[in-house]
Amino acid sequence: MTTAALKNTRLVVALLAAGAMGGAGVSAFNAVHTASFAAAPPAIAAAAPIQAVAPPDFSQITERYGPAVVNISVTGTTKVSNDSPLAQGDDEDGASGDPFFEFFRRFQQGQGRPGGPQQEMPTRGQGSGFIVSADGIILTNAHVVRGAKEVTVKLTDRREFRARVLGADPKTDVAVLKIDAANLPVVALGKTSELKVGEWVLAIGSPFGFENTVTAGVVSAKGRSLPDDSSVPFIQTDVAINPGNSGGPLFNARGEVVGINSQIYSRSGGYQGVSFAIPIDVAGRIKNQIVATGKVEHARLGVAVQEINQAFADSFKLDKPEGALVSSVEKGGPADKAGLQSGDVIRKVNGQPIVSSGDLPAVIGLAAPGDSARLEIWRQGAARELTARLGSADQKVAQADDPKTSAAQGKLGLALRPLRPDEQQEAGVESGLLVQQASGPAALAGVQPGDVLVSVNGTPVRNVEQVRAMVAKSGKSVALLIQRGDSKIFVPLNLG
Repeated sequence: MTTAALKNTRLVVALLAAGAMGGAGVSAFNAVHTASFAAAPPAIAAAAPIQAVAPPDFSQITERYGPAVVNISVTGTTKVSNDSPLAQGDDEDGASGDPFFEFFRRFQQGQGRPGGPQQEMPTRGQGSGFIVSADGIILTNAHVVRGAKEVTVKLTDRREFRARVLGADPKTDVAVLKIDAANLPVVALGKTSELKVGEWVLAIGSPFGFENTVTAGVVSAKGRSLPDDSSVPFIQTDVAINPGNSGGPLFNARGEVVGINSQIYSRSGGYQGVSFAIPIDVAGRIKNQIVATGKVEHARLGVAVQEINQAFADSFKLDKPEGALVSSVEKGGPADKAGLQSGDVIRKVNGQPIVSSGDLPAVIGLAAPGDSARLEIWRQGAARELTARLGSADQKVAQADDPKTSAAQGKLGLALRPLRPDEQQEAGVESGLLVQQASGPAALAGVQPGDVLVSVNGTPVRNVEQVRAMVAKSGKSVALLIQRGDSKIFVPLNLG
């Protein structure tokens, strides 16, 4: 399951979320109360100073657990165009011919070059890993060993071993290796759930091939969702991570591994102050599946979701802008069978709060197919509970649009008409209102002629009169579900 990745980016870019601001009044006390309060202590006391905490002794962590961190070398092949620097023997941005270097630029725009015919080129790459069991089980990143034909693990005592890849999961970027050895040094595993923002953390790895390099920093954020296909709630840090650090451990101040260093956000290919690690809780579950079965299965709910902003919170009468707004439901999928609808706001899964839309795929994607998910949702101003039996992310289910319809006019700045039967068939809806003209708030929000209005504030509508009535009681903002082509998205409108 992924967040709402809509095909028509123009609609997404055009969205203008509008919030409302409110003020709080200040009450005045009567003179009769003034005397009684005169001897009272001040209502707001000065905050107690926070006791200074010295940084941990990283040398002890490095001395004790450094021997369990390994250097990983891989050889393989990659396809490149004839005008690529790799094909010409040049290294790009000091990548040392690392075929996985582009991974560290996954968020950059304009990657790749137009070029001539492609050819297979031998490649070498390096990464990091760490030993989690004395019999030779090693954790690293899936992208470190992607496409590798040979994997060599080098220990700090200079011994080298040929490694087998037991399995790799691209969705979480976790891979498990095995070397034939015994009585190896191992790391201690911690719990990511106990990690706090602002806490000291330490990374050990092989940036640019410099083995057992130590860098330190603090946790910048937790549960960070990234704009890729992963379902990982990343740990964000300011620890210096560079190509070659991938797959290395992230330690807390007690010397426990709390994450696997995986990605950086960079415009240059090098470290720029933001790095991301896979929580060890996640990696541990993936490792257990790979060791037991050689593969990993992820669960799927079958919904596309959007972020809740203040305008949506006002429209759906939520007390605060939290949760995952369901924009579409996969027909025949687990969510559809459970009764989930477009316009529902998922607030908790099995009691775990869903604060942002990115929390949902992180929770669902790490469950197992067949698990039951208790969903606490918000629908039309009231809380409800549904239970869904999760499917497998590997199952291919034919997607169909939820056959709901809606419309809007008047203060919205929309001219609408009912859909003709042929238009209903083309749009994949049973009924709906076609946008003929868009002006005012609707036009500013990106609604265009030819769009189909499906619902207002999550309630399907079938005629213009119904829309007028709903908009009249919507208050300062309204949420419209708009369909354009095969995509659906909620659009928040500020009515002033």
